[in-house]
Amino acid sequence: MSDDYFMEIALGLAEEAAADGEIPVGAVVVCRNRIIGKGKNQTEQLNDVTAHAEMLAITAATQSLGGKYLTDCTLYVTLEPCVMCAGALYWAQISRLVIGAADPKRGYSRIQPSLLHPKTRLETGILADESEQLLTNFFRRLRT
Repeated sequence: MSDDYFMEIALGLAEEAAADGEIPVGAVVVCRNRIIGKGKNQTEQLNDVTAHAEMLAITAATQSLGGKYLTDCTLYVTLEPCVMCAGALYWAQISRLVIGAADPKRGYSRIQPSLLHPKTRLETGILADESEQLLTNFFRRLRT
């Protein structure tokens, strides 16, 4: 299965988040071509500022594996992680991070580019246009 395939699943989760009134971000953790964790933004629903898609996907994945390290895993996320989520990915030692859209305002790479674990491989721009469009449409609806 391809990066596009797993990012499409993350986009579906982002669409669910948008339908729930959440900022549309979705994330999936994949290990050996199998999804072991999913998350969508739920900060409003759970009244929890840490309930980002990545954090929820990391928690689900570590529970699935029965351990705190994601050394043989890839996280697919529709929007570049914030500093909090990138820090969690560092501590989880994620092997690979695949990002859809960049976050020029709050993305970790603008604030602290060296935040990922040194062994984490980074891939950006996978289905970026679709991710950006989902975010643009969401914020446009909020303003009207």
